[in-house]
Amino acid sequence: MIEFAIGCDVTQEFKKAVAQVEESEWKPIYKTAYGEKYATGTEWAEVCYVPNAIGHSRKDPVYRYLAKREVLEEQELPGMDSQIELSFPTMDIDDRRYKVFGMVTNMDWEGERLIHWLHERCGKSEEAHAVMKDDLAGGKLPSDDFGENAAWWWIMILAFNLNAMMKKLAMGVSWVSKRMKAIRFSFINLPGRVVTRSRSLIIRLTKNNPAMELLLNAREKIAMLQPVPSG
Repeated sequence: MIEFAIGCDVTQEFKKAVAQVEESEWKPIYKTAYGEKYATGTEWAEVCYVPNAIGHSRKDPVYRYLAKREVLEEQELPGMDSQIELSFPTMDIDDRRYKVFGMVTNMDWEGERLIHWLHERCGKSEEAHAVMKDDLAGGKLPSDDFGENAAWWWIMILAFNLNAMMKKLAMGVSWVSKRMKAIRFSFINLPGRVVTRSRSLIIRLTKNNPAMELLLNAREKIAMLQPVPSG
């Protein structure tokens, strides 16, 4: 099973489920900074919610729904709420207006931990998509045939994973965040000469090339990697 946690649409049905949550079930969300724990002013709760799209069979997957709410500090003046359009979903609970966020998951983590984990990875998925589409040509499919495009995509995914592994395991921490353009310039597209001699393959670089030490260290780290035992 692939575990996931993503934001969900805050529909009217979801808001109705959130409104039915008892006040005692809302728990504060804390953050830790400089070794101290402090309240963020937001709260979370489990929501008993099953969308109609997946609520028809016992064999359907079981998902958890969580809600996070935050009181809007600047409340609208009477009669002005219909004239103000906000970029995020809101709802009124006990005469207070809240900013509401919904989340769906199949993981059994404690709710606050799960919310922090989701927020920490926000933005990284978009960055990964940009690398796949722009750096590794995943956004330029070669054909109008589904099978050929699927094969192209799987090759791109393989290259993406191998590149991530190479940066982390062979090239060092300073290379983990570098994009393919920097890697091509400093590590792949190096001027040199390939020489075959005495059944050996020799690559000659320019004198005092700064990439020499990086290449040697990477080869040494790759040689030290141990295969994962099968079974």
